[in-house]
Amino acid sequence: MRLSGPPPSTTRAPPRRTALALSLALLSSAALAQEAAPTPGQIAERLRIVERSLGIAATDGVAPTDLAELDRRLRAVELGLDQRDRQGAAAPPPSPEQKPAPEITLAADKGASIRSADGSVQLKLGALVQADNRVFIDDGERPQNDSFLWRRIRPTLEGSWGDLVGFRITPEFAGDSASIVDAYVDLKFSPAATLRVGKVKGPIALERLQGGGATAFIERGFPTELAPNRDLGVQLQGALANAKLNYVVGVYNGAPDGRDSPTTNPDNDYEFAGRLFVEPWKGGDGALSGLGFGIAASTGDKHGAGNSFLPRYRTPGQATFFSYLASAAADGEHTRWSPQAYWYAGPAGVLGEYIRSRQDIVDTASGSRASLDHSAWQLTGSWVLTGEKASYRGVKPNHPFAHDGGWGAFELVARYGELDVDDAAFPLFASATASASETTAWTLGLNWYLTGNLKLVANYAQADFDGGAAGADREDEKTFFTRAQFSF
Repeated sequence: MRLSGPPPSTTRAPPRRTALALSLALLSSAALAQEAAPTPGQIAERLRIVERSLGIAATDGVAPTDLAELDRRLRAVELGLDQRDRQGAAAPPPSPEQKPAPEITLAADKGASIRSADGSVQLKLGALVQADNRVFIDDGERPQNDSFLWRRIRPTLEGSWGDLVGFRITPEFAGDSASIVDAYVDLKFSPAATLRVGKVKGPIALERLQGGGATAFIERGFPTELAPNRDLGVQLQGALANAKLNYVVGVYNGAPDGRDSPTTNPDNDYEFAGRLFVEPWKGGDGALSGLGFGIAASTGDKHGAGNSFLPRYRTPGQATFFSYLASAAADGEHTRWSPQAYWYAGPAGVLGEYIRSRQDIVDTASGSRASLDHSAWQLTGSWVLTGEKASYRGVKPNHPFAHDGGWGAFELVARYGELDVDDAAFPLFASATASASETTAWTLGLNWYLTGNLKLVANYAQADFDGGAAGADREDEKTFFTRAQFSF
């Protein structure tokens, strides 16, 4: 059977033999040019070096003193070269149909990825790990345990399968049990139209839509308490006008304020939500290139009692300061709307948002009904002390921390916010002695970005309350939280 490829030439001398002949000729010429001709022993030593390079057992011991011995060894070298030439001619050439191997990349800033040779399939592995310490100051009336804890342990697998399909899966291993944070599939028809199906962030609050590792503070502000967390559903999203206009519209099971939706739809009602966000000068060099603003809203019915239908609102220290009575139940329309904006210019940044949540409630014991209207807002400012560019997605240090003098980037942040509970919630739907009707809080923080992957954070927060105790206001909350974060 004839092997594929062109037949070997019968007129061309074997390349290794030709090279050897040329080498010996050059050695002879060099020897003649010297004042004294090399001895047979010197020639034998050079030949021994050639024999060893070719894997031919050389004659060790006493150097030969006659040309007959050198001729015998030279013939052995020629025979070895002939055998190698025949083996090379018999080896099959590489198949023209053989495909190159996949590309595997491991980079500090982008994590690990595997890409197929044709680029149509790609898998990426990332992670977010946060270890916190919480200290509560002057908490005599409502003592809380100071604690170390894992706040987030989230590996992420995401990628694309051809030009049409993308996906993301993010489990959560922090806490007492594992859960799924994100799990969705994208059908990417075009940059202007992607259909996303699965468990996703609800498209309402601005700070909620930030990545967990990119927020300015350790815990998110009050507007996030009134927004849905993760929800199950389907949404259409896209970017228009050179990515200056972004939109999301979708239908979901419906999540209570500040919570995830149940894994199934318990009341057979759906929630509709949408968001429109504009960055008119995105991509430019002017001071307004980092300005973005938009509005989001949701509406739908909810019918039921318990955690799957009604919220509880938390302090900056993550303690519950408002919750409904057991006799209260959602019974009708639930709507939200939220104007929002941010502006990042050089090392400075500001983020602001407002959200209003209105819920129809019934007291199952008396049959009394109400439509309760809760609201929250916040304003956050940031300044990168080391001069790096501030952004909605965090800070990347120009000079990462290193033993040769780099210190990373330092960012100073401040926030003020308020959450106001509808006074009509008391006393029929909530207890005035256990739940506060309003809270305001301010927070100061310092973020140290040692590298693009490592971040250390310190926050001091103080909140005060209206009501929430028997005949008095709830005790002020003072907290000092720190965090070590690693991400890629």
